[in-house]
Amino acid sequence: MFWSGSAHSHEETTEWLSRVERITPVLARHREQAERERRTPVAVIDALREQNIHRMWVSPSFGGGGVSVRTGSAVLQALARVDASVAWQMGVQGVISRMSDYLPEQVAGELFAGCDGLVVGGINPTGQAEPVPGGYRLRGRWSYASGSTHADWLVCASVLPQPDPVTRMLFVPADAVRFDDDWDPLGLRGTGSVSFTVEDAFVPEEFTVEGALLRRPPAARASRGHPIAYYDFGPFTTASTALGIAQDALSAFPGIAVGAVPARGSEALNTSHTVQAGLARAAALVRSAELMLSDAANHASLRCAIGGEELSALIRLAAATVGENTVRAVDSLHSLAGTRSLAGGGRLDRCFRDVHSAVAHITLAPTNFEMVGAYLLGGSLLMRR
Repeated sequence: MFWSGSAHSHEETTEWLSRVERITPVLARHREQAERERRTPVAVIDALREQNIHRMWVSPSFGGGGVSVRTGSAVLQALARVDASVAWQMGVQGVISRMSDYLPEQVAGELFAGCDGLVVGGINPTGQAEPVPGGYRLRGRWSYASGSTHADWLVCASVLPQPDPVTRMLFVPADAVRFDDDWDPLGLRGTGSVSFTVEDAFVPEEFTVEGALLRRPPAARASRGHPIAYYDFGPFTTASTALGIAQDALSAFPGIAVGAVPARGSEALNTSHTVQAGLARAAALVRSAELMLSDAANHASLRCAIGGEELSALIRLAAATVGENTVRAVDSLHSLAGTRSLAGGGRLDRCFRDVHSAVAHITLAPTNFEMVGAYLLGGSLLMRR
């Protein structure tokens, strides 16, 4: 069910945001630990599980919440205002859970209803899958597996060696992979986005999805969670996290600026016309990003079952705009605060680090403007040149 402006959708969003409120103290209490250890503590994941947030976008047929795109986006924004690393992992879980609508129902039930752990992995096709009777032999290495520390299953995007290479998504249990402790980034430190390797594993055919199918809406069936194409859904998760980070920066700034007098200065930051104008411009950037993302969600709710390049272009344009606006807003606030951006537990400084890490993702990258522009001039909508 997608948002259509109904009272029921508003009630749904309110109810799921209340779930975030219930666990906010747990998230805040373990945030610094996650930064130090570069992975989210088990206590946080347990709290998310108790509220079923890790399955919020999964069909109720497979134990999920079946929430709308708009509700899920609001949840990720709320999480990011507390801990962007948690929001990022729930976004990754959310988008990969969309493959439940492409997998055979029995397998989708085993992965998402039969297990409590995350289902994450690597969607960049850096593995190799060789067709064998009944399935595939899989080997390869994948990077940026956010949340993999808490995963029961991992998806491994791979290329099949054919005359015209094709991509396939293969799901393997976590005990079939070897993790490498290679995640030590500037921002989103708590995501545990390590690399992992599969040396040689057999994957049954039914535990795989043809990559080309993910560009189209999943086939209709009673258990379908959302009639939206996988690649049209993904940008809502990354953009929502970036937006929540920028919202947190806006919320943090007044507490830093009010009454703070710069070194060798005579006036508090909050009385400076330059600071006042800068804050208002940052707020405008964030507000416009919120409206762009909301508009894209509205279009998705109306047209997702049809899909097509026009909808994909609109969603990608919105996501790229969110990425650009949130970085500009956080950068501006960070600069206006000066060394005070490091104060108050480094909240604004953490926003700065997290948002720059978030927008490095392909769904938020500036290259999307180029791809959408080429489409608007009559070309095909490419993922990247």
